[in-house]
Amino acid sequence: MITGTPKPIEEILEMVDPYDRIVVAGCYGCVTVCRVGGEKEVQVLSSTLRLARETAGKKITIKEVCLERQCDPEYIEQMRSYVHDYQAVLSIACGAGIQFLAEKYTSTPLLPGINTGFLGVTERQGEWAERCQGCGDCVLHLTGGICPVTRCAKSLFHGPCGGSVQGHCEVGKDTPCGWQLIIDRLKALDQMDNYTRLKPYKGWNTSRDGGPRRIVREDMI
Repeated sequence: MITGTPKPIEEILEMVDPYDRIVVAGCYGCVTVCRVGGEKEVQVLSSTLRLARETAGKKITIKEVCLERQCDPEYIEQMRSYVHDYQAVLSIACGAGIQFLAEKYTSTPLLPGINTGFLGVTERQGEWAERCQGCGDCVLHLTGGICPVTRCAKSLFHGPCGGSVQGHCEVGKDTPCGWQLIIDRLKALDQMDNYTRLKPYKGWNTSRDGGPRRIVREDMI
């Protein structure tokens, strides 16, 4: 799941200040699950913007929408019938959805209403934790299902390092050592032979540092 956090309302008000007709667009995908960009959040944000503009003596017209997903063309195409009647779209989807909208509606300013966080899991209600950086070269079969790129603060492929003390990382006393987690898991699975296998250093050619990645499934085209 892609997580996110709302931008401060002051920042959003500054972004929408030049406009008096906008769309506030949510998404029923990941941002609904982490409660930052679903239908309820669209309604709350729109009400907040109307009240703020009314207090400032400036009118604003807002159309509230929530798409099934902002990362799929079939759903964002649903906006075509009305999007050009408005001056801007304030999206509270993840950064991928916002960029996809911008690609499809090139003459309409797209404004981000949230800060996209990470690929994570729901540890408990209202709490999410990062588990994947989308590096493009998964090694979870060798590390007991625990990602060294994400769980190790230094993204080491040969750990633990000298900063690991009693199962904790030197970056913070409450940060577990990712490689200690991996070793404990491999022991529990009786797969410590994986730990002794010589692994090449991580090749980052598939990471986002090399530019945006693309996946093509010929069987789906």
